[in-house]
Amino acid sequence: MTNKVSLEVCANSVTSAVAAQEGGAVRVELCENLKEGGTTPSHGQILMARKLLHIKLFVLIRPRAGDFLYTDLEYEIMMADIRYCIDVGCDGVVIGILHADGAIDKERCIEMVRLAKQWGLGVTFHRAFDMCKDHYKALEDIIEIGCDRILTSGGKSTAMEGVTVLNHLVEKAAGRISIMPGAGVNEANVADLVRFTKVTEVHSSARIPVHSKMEYHNDHILMSDAPGDEYTTDVTGVDRVKKLIELANRN
Repeated sequence: MTNKVSLEVCANSVTSAVAAQEGGAVRVELCENLKEGGTTPSHGQILMARKLLHIKLFVLIRPRAGDFLYTDLEYEIMMADIRYCIDVGCDGVVIGILHADGAIDKERCIEMVRLAKQWGLGVTFHRAFDMCKDHYKALEDIIEIGCDRILTSGGKSTAMEGVTVLNHLVEKAAGRISIMPGAGVNEANVADLVRFTKVTEVHSSARIPVHSKMEYHNDHILMSDAPGDEYTTDVTGVDRVKKLIELANRN
C-alpha cells in the first residue's frame, strides 16, 4: 500500500541520507551544521549523495547561519551552489531570502527559482518563511514565485507549537502549494500533527546518537565554542525513519 503521507528527511551527511533512503523516506534535504539551523553541504557531500541515492535529493542553499538577509556576495554564492546542484544532477534545491522588513525578497528568489526550474529541479522554500512578518502574505508571494512547497513550523520554534497556523496555511494554500511541517517532528507527535493539519508530507531529521570508536579521549579540549561531546555524532536512524512513516500514516 502506498503511504498517503510521505517523509522528507533532513540529512546532515551522506551517511544520514543513505539511512533515510533505507528507512523509506521519499526525499532528502541534504545539509550540514544542523545545530546552526543548517547550511549548504560541501560539494563532496552533494556529489556522493547523488551517487548513492535513488530517492530525490534536494540540497539546502544557505551560505551561513543567522538571519536570511543576504549581501550581494552571499547571493552570488547561493546562485553558484544552485548551478553546482544542477551540474551534478540533484532533484531540487531549498531556498529562502528575506528583505530587512521581514517580507520575501521576491526579486532574488524568482531568479533562484527560474535558474533551478529551467533545468528541471524542484524548489522548496525553507524556514526563512517562519521569520517573515506576515505569513499569509508570504504564502501568496511564495506561490507566485513558483516554489513547490514550504517547509515551516508555523512561525514557532516547533511544528507542534505552530500547529494552528499550519492548519490555516494548509487551508489558505488550497492545494496550490504543499505545506510541509518541520522542526521537532518525532514519533510522539507526528500522528497528531498529520491528523490536525491534513498535510501530506512531513519533515524530520530522525537522528540518533552514534558514539565514536576512538579509544583515546583527550578530555581537556573542546573543538567548538559550544560545550558538547566531542566523541558522539548524530546521524539519521533507519528505524526512526520507518517508525515516523508508519505513525504518520496511521490516521
